[in-house]
Amino acid sequence: MRRIGVTRRSVSGIYAFRGETAIPFESTLERDFIIRKEFCLTVLEVIPQPIQIPFVAGNGRTYAYTPDFLVYYRLDNMIYGEYPKPILVEVKPRAEWKQHWREWLPKWKAAYRYAKEQGWEFHIHDESRIRDQVLENIRFLDRYKRSQFPIKETRCVIESIQQMGGTPFYYILAKHFMGICKAEGVAHIWHLLATRQLDCDISLPLNDFTELWVPTYE
Repeated sequence: MRRIGVTRRSVSGIYAFRGETAIPFESTLERDFIIRKEFCLTVLEVIPQPIQIPFVAGNGRTYAYTPDFLVYYRLDNMIYGEYPKPILVEVKPRAEWKQHWREWLPKWKAAYRYAKEQGWEFHIHDESRIRDQVLENIRFLDRYKRSQFPIKETRCVIESIQQMGGTPFYYILAKHFMGICKAEGVAHIWHLLATRQLDCDISLPLNDFTELWVPTYE
């Protein structure tokens, strides 16, 4: 594992993944990647700098390459052939990889081969795959995450959605929060989504027509 410290080019630190695991990051882009994976209920674990992979550079010398993350997914009751493969990830700003891709290609090829041998995949993630609608939605929901609401109301909302198998935001709002309670109801529903007691297609803009359901992952 590389030693992560303060750099002049980026912001480094430690992210408390789901309040349990301390994951170091070397840039805000890496931090945002972790935030996206934390929100995704199918993600089981994110391992920072998981492996050193030897590769031969263009100068003929052998070096060791350490990818940024290894992401494991939940299997649960999936059929064997549908198991999501663990993903070995390099997080790199688009401007950097476009400038240096020829120089970095040997280590990335080595990572691709290594991942394939392990039954994994190897991906490179830049801003286009991290700072998108998903991250925008997660940041929007974050303001509701630490709010508190009556447990009884929460239970009623969740049971209603569970019984229907899924329902649009506007319907559950009208059913449980009428009149002067509407503003609090909006905040309550977003809170349940932020704390993963409800789920939705987070890749779409959040609005009155957002389809909500009760997640099967815990």
